[in-house]
Amino acid sequence: MNDISPCPNCRGTNLFRSPEVSAGGGHAPNFLPGLGGFLTTEKFTLVVCEDCGLTRWFARKQATVKLSTSPKWTRV
Repeated sequence: MNDISPCPNCRGTNLFRSPEVSAGGGHAPNFLPGLGGFLTTEKFTLVVCEDCGLTRWFARKQATVKLSTSPKWTRV
């Protein structure tokens, strides 16, 4: 998430980052299945462009390092 500015949609620089939010689970969809810990879900940071509204979701590094070995994810 280091190189997030400018916005890839409008080239704007008025970007805002959220605190970490849960990727779901429980009664909600789990958007990062298999990447959390035992009985825990992974977390996202959201970045929103004030100029055009583009919203991007960034998984934490702890989650992305598990992608290549997780049976729930397929390389495209």
